[in-house]
Amino acid sequence: MEKITEIIKLQEMAKSVRRGIIEAVYRGKSGHPGGSLSIADIMTVLYFNEMNIDETNPNWEERDRLVLSKGHCSPALYSCLAQRGYFDIEELQSFRDIESKLQGHPDMNKVKGVDMTSGSLGQGLSVANGMAIAGKLDNKQYRVYAILGDGEIEEGQIWEAAMASSKYKLDNLCVIVDNNNLQIDGTIEEVMSSYPIDEKFKKFGFEVLTIDGHNISEIIQAFNKAKTIKEKPVCIVAKTTKGKGVSFMENQASWHGKAPNDEQYKQAMEELN
Repeated sequence: MEKITEIIKLQEMAKSVRRGIIEAVYRGKSGHPGGSLSIADIMTVLYFNEMNIDETNPNWEERDRLVLSKGHCSPALYSCLAQRGYFDIEELQSFRDIESKLQGHPDMNKVKGVDMTSGSLGQGLSVANGMAIAGKLDNKQYRVYAILGDGEIEEGQIWEAAMASSKYKLDNLCVIVDNNNLQIDGTIEEVMSSYPIDEKFKKFGFEVLTIDGHNISEIIQAFNKAKTIKEKPVCIVAKTTKGKGVSFMENQASWHGKAPNDEQYKQAMEELN
């Protein structure tokens, strides 16, 4: 019963995270709701069940690290940080304002809880490798999580970094690929197919787990399994739906990067409530 209750709490938190995403993008009149909504469940489990972090001590050296390589999906990160208590939830309404610290891409020098400034696609896994290697050199027990987009892994630097992850046996590294099958110009197959994603990461020396990225129980189990893998990095391929939770945004590439109008905002918030 306790486990069921915990999953229900995480499901409710994921709804709150999604509402924060819609609030931020609507108020900012721009942003990327589709890919932010598709990682909301994964991010919720990371911030409220998985990662060893302390919102009262954001720079704690022993903390787990998160690199949001698909940095344009910052609304998901900001919403989680706000819900966790790194800053007031009301600040989400300042998203992308010229005076706000909550810019379109996360800035580690301005926002407490952001472990890496990201934006240019393809660079996050390299950075996560560096964090994981540093942890091993310093005999730290922290883990490093890197969230990649399935469109993003068309970038060649991802695969150079994947070779390094394997070479250095980074078993303190967990890569999550948000496989929602859509990017700005259409489906992954239409633009530049990276399939089969699971087999590619296996060939690059990763232990690969494939899950439903909206099933809280499966997400928890995958993270638990990842911690038992030794001598190699782990890649979780999360099958997701772009725009998940908002009916008119689901599986629509057009919602990769635009804000809802007043009527759409109202409908989205009603659905998420």
